Amino acid sequence: MGLTMGNDNRLAGRGVFVVEDEPLVALMIEAMIEELGAVVIGSARRLPDALDFVAARHQEIDVALLDLNLGGIASYDVAQAASDQGIPVVFSTGYDDEAISEPWRSLPLLSKPFQLAQLEDALASAVVTRRARGRAQG
Repeated sequence: MGLTMGNDNRLAGRGVFVVEDEPLVALMIEAMIEELGAVVIGSARRLPDALDFVAARHQEIDVALLDLNLGGIASYDVAQAASDQGIPVVFSTGYDDEAISEPWRSLPLLSKPFQLAQLEDALASAVVTRRARGRAQG
């Protein structure tokens, strides 16, 4: 009998954009996302690359997982670009939530290191929020 998550397939087929500046951490996160049944549609290590990806492929992104600190630069510009396109954002960070700028504190925050279930909950809640907003607007 295989191991299954508590809420099977909450993320099945969902497109996740990962912004993480540490290559090994990015690989680990991407593997976790795939284990949850979601699809990593792209990843970036630097702010300009992340901004370009959101601009070019925002239609494919169901949720963005952003490392708060990209080599000393906060990822707020990417969060804003994603939010402007209606893409929900989840931050991941090794810092406490006090490190997050006030306008962004309402977004889901994953504290590194995080477990698979925590990642699933954060991404799924962000996707559900987007879906609810989409129905309300549409």
